[in-house]
Amino acid sequence: MINYEVMFVIDPALEDEKKDAAVERVKDIISAEGGELGETDVWGLRKLAYPIQKKNEGYYVVQQFKGESTLPLELDRRLKISDDYMRHIIVRKDA
Repeated sequence: MINYEVMFVIDPALEDEKKDAAVERVKDIISAEGGELGETDVWGLRKLAYPIQKKNEGYYVVQQFKGESTLPLELDRRLKISDDYMRHIIVRKDA
């Protein structure tokens, strides 16, 4: 298993329940693909460096996880499809 970290920015216009559901959706994707969840760090509402979709703020979340090399590809594909996520990045933490 390889250590990964995904940081994603959720649309701040969403209601709190939908933000929580978006975080849980990421966890569900990781679990469904055979990954192991690690620490979840919710940064909350932060100012963006530049406007994205005419918004100046975003709701940041960082999720640690372990998985096979195919897991980040599937996670990336699913995050791109959803309109709830403004941006995301998946980083391999092992050297």
